Amino acid sequence: MTRVVRVVGAILGGTVLFQLAEGIRPFLPEVPLLQFGSVLLAALIGGAAGFLSAPKLWRLFTRLMGRVLHLLSGVSLRDLTIGVVGLVVGLLVSFLVSYPLSRIPLVGTYLQILAVLVFGYLGVNLAIHHRDDLLHLLSRGERPPSRDRPARWRSFPKILDTSAIIDGRIADVYRTGFLEGPLLVPRFVLAELQRIADSSDPLRRNRGRRGLEILNSLQKELQAVQIYDGEEQVHGDADTLLVRLAKRLRGAIITSDFNLHKVAEIEGIRVLNINELANALKPILLPGEEISVHVIREGKEAGQGVGYLDDGTMIVVEGGKKFIGETPEVVVTSVLQTAAGRMIFTRPKGQDRESVTK
Repeated sequence: MTRVVRVVGAILGGTVLFQLAEGIRPFLPEVPLLQFGSVLLAALIGGAAGFLSAPKLWRLFTRLMGRVLHLLSGVSLRDLTIGVVGLVVGLLVSFLVSYPLSRIPLVGTYLQILAVLVFGYLGVNLAIHHRDDLLHLLSRGERPPSRDRPARWRSFPKILDTSAIIDGRIADVYRTGFLEGPLLVPRFVLAELQRIADSSDPLRRNRGRRGLEILNSLQKELQAVQIYDGEEQVHGDADTLLVRLAKRLRGAIITSDFNLHKVAEIEGIRVLNINELANALKPILLPGEEISVHVIREGKEAGQGVGYLDDGTMIVVEGGKKFIGETPEVVVTSVLQTAAGRMIFTRPKGQDRESVTK
């Protein structure tokens, strides 16, 4: 492959300098040997320069295309189609502009190339920026989407935090279909996860390995993960880099870290908190409703028993100490929402408050 790249580079380099020398030749003394020698020398120099620099330029080109593919992976099909339309329009405009430019001596060809790049870039960006108006035109007068429509209705990049990966529930949430699009895992998050997995502390090591298993599951079963490489990984701690990346990509951070959640909100970044989602999905029990609960231990107050629902919600049974190891029917008396979660206070069915406290 390297040999092919070098040969192509030599041909292109020699051709470019050959054309430049052909343009300069009329200004040289009318000495056939001098004119022929200058053109030949220019072609040889261009070929040698292309031969030597082609591999490095090719590696630079492949890295650049890799970043472009990473960016395009987070773009919806609608935006990609609109971008292609904008590119076609930009190229048509560049064709009209490049004709007079091509008549300029020496640099006309290169000005044509520059016009294609400039107008193509402008066409893509303008089309995406005004995509709502463009869709309005293409939809034959249907009402365009409002520019004031909340951002949650639009597709946006979703960036995974280390805490959400280790937590593990993100895999179940993704399987249900409530999250769409790829989940971006920055390279620095993957590195932090690897450091945790290599920790000498057994607890941290197990958590890190669990996170790597979750990522592997998301990728193999659902093809949901994309590793993101960017300059954000150079300086700063993981939370700072996450916030910086989310601001640049205008994306959301998926996390279960309370402190990161608050910092991101201060920075105006959208946050998808796994804990908030779990709390929102817990069943709402109102005073007077009846439930069954397995009492497993004593409570803090005298005579209390404690059990848990399947989702981890704590159930305090007044007078439930005598039911430890049993699953009685209880009646909800009150619900207390705390920073740690929801607590539900109950009493055994068929008993009033006074008989329970005796």
